[in-house]
Amino acid sequence: MAQNTAGEGLLESIRQGYSFEDATLTLGAAVVGDEVHADTPVRLPLRMMNRHGLVAGATGTGKTKTLQMMAEQLSSAGVPVFLADVKGDLSGLAVAGTASEKLTERTTATGMPWQSQAYPVEFLALGGDGVGVPVRATVDAFGPVLLSRIMELNEAQESSLQLMFHWADQRGLAMDDLADLKAVVTHLTSDEGKDDLKGLGGVATSTANVILREVTGLEAAGMGAFFGVPEFETAELLRVAPDGRGVISCLELPTLATKPQLFSTFMVWLLADLFAELPEAGDLDQPKLVFFLDEAHLLFKGASKAFLDAITTTVRLIRSKGVGLFFVTQTPQDLPAEVLGQLANRVQHALRAFTPQDAKALKQTVQTFPTTEYDLAETLTSAKVGEAVVTVMDPEGAPTPVALTRMWSPQSAMEPAPEEAMRQIVGASALLPVYGTAQDRESASEVLSAQATAAAPSTGGSARGSAAGAGDARVADGHGGGTVVSGVDLGDIEALRREEEKAAARARKEADKPSDFERAMGNFVKSAGTQLGREVVRSVLGTRGRRGGGLLGGLFRR
Repeated sequence: MAQNTAGEGLLESIRQGYSFEDATLTLGAAVVGDEVHADTPVRLPLRMMNRHGLVAGATGTGKTKTLQMMAEQLSSAGVPVFLADVKGDLSGLAVAGTASEKLTERTTATGMPWQSQAYPVEFLALGGDGVGVPVRATVDAFGPVLLSRIMELNEAQESSLQLMFHWADQRGLAMDDLADLKAVVTHLTSDEGKDDLKGLGGVATSTANVILREVTGLEAAGMGAFFGVPEFETAELLRVAPDGRGVISCLELPTLATKPQLFSTFMVWLLADLFAELPEAGDLDQPKLVFFLDEAHLLFKGASKAFLDAITTTVRLIRSKGVGLFFVTQTPQDLPAEVLGQLANRVQHALRAFTPQDAKALKQTVQTFPTTEYDLAETLTSAKVGEAVVTVMDPEGAPTPVALTRMWSPQSAMEPAPEEAMRQIVGASALLPVYGTAQDRESASEVLSAQATAAAPSTGGSARGSAAGAGDARVADGHGGGTVVSGVDLGDIEALRREEEKAAARARKEADKPSDFERAMGNFVKSAGTQLGREVVRSVLGTRGRRGGGLLGGLFRR
């Protein structure tokens, strides 16, 4: 009798804790005392989804179907979604689901008004690697910090790469693809570029050669297709279908196993670019976009401090732009504490405790939940497939009661979409004519090659000197070339360069004070709202922006 009373008290607590008046996603129905209570739905307020979240659980516990179900409801609410299809399972979003006796039994038990339907899906593919509209980024936009992550450079090599970017930036040399980056590094390691290399603040030739080898390695690994133009506009992720449903952008990743760092780094580039482009939004009734970052552990494995700082800063600040991030991984311990502390919404599927390390992870996970009448250690190890322990942030900013939840089911197909159906969707996409064909415009490789050819017959000429006359400066124009501006004092340019380097040095010293930095950056973005402000943010996040030029380029453009 006492147990029944305790169960009734827990059920009533859950019922009251999730009775929101705001628009919500329904995650499922509460489970108390081994009984599913269809009259006690567990919900997540849409307006709180930009407080970010975590979907975790061991392999095979139902995380992917939870993603699919959440993406469907967000789309129906008019919220665009971005998710990565790591295993190919999520392509079924584009195909209507099929009812079955088992599915009907489950949806009836959870009180779900299930209806078979397909959703508006845009299939994307990194550099055209797979079925999807090709997604490319320029080397300029990707930036030295994120490139260093892909090439697994150490901190000294990363600093040298940043200086090389700075050198190309000063000379208006647009770097669209790996051939452009290779041309810049090759020039700086050649006899003609020795003086330029010496002027970069002590970059060792051996370090430059290491970077050159890594760039060549990226080309050999087939990653060159990702870098280039036309560059994918992140605003494409914010689209709504004609019927008012949010478009689900599904990134297909058939070769993730061979390129995990490219995928994870690409995700951070997307977030950094969105952060730079989107205006401040404040508190919205629903998010502008929700990101699901699957295989989130790949983001942090072996990451440099600069890379981790970029992610942490983005997570803390991007919610003010109306973007929600949901990290998907096996255990919360896969994420740094600084990131985990920013995730207000939790959907924890079952964990397994087969090893001492598993047992430790289970104990740590239990400690991160609010106090509850559930025996979480037992609940998390005995939860069935498709069940999860949930707690979210309510509209008042407080955590909801912990609730073991039988999750709702997807209404689209739970198996991958047929490849032919996917190809038809891609072929009919409005994005394909824009991004389907790679372009080759004049950029660093062409400019440096032309300069070397022009300088070859003359013993007194130099490649750099042929770019612009004395007293002139080349200003990046954002279209792969530059404009020679007469009457610019080169001494002023050098002074600006020195000031930028001093500012960078001061920023590095302040790196150990993230709270002060982030507070200042947030205030700056809110007050500035200008292209200059966005350029500064891009610089901090390790990207140079779509138009190149970095901070100095931004100053010249004004």
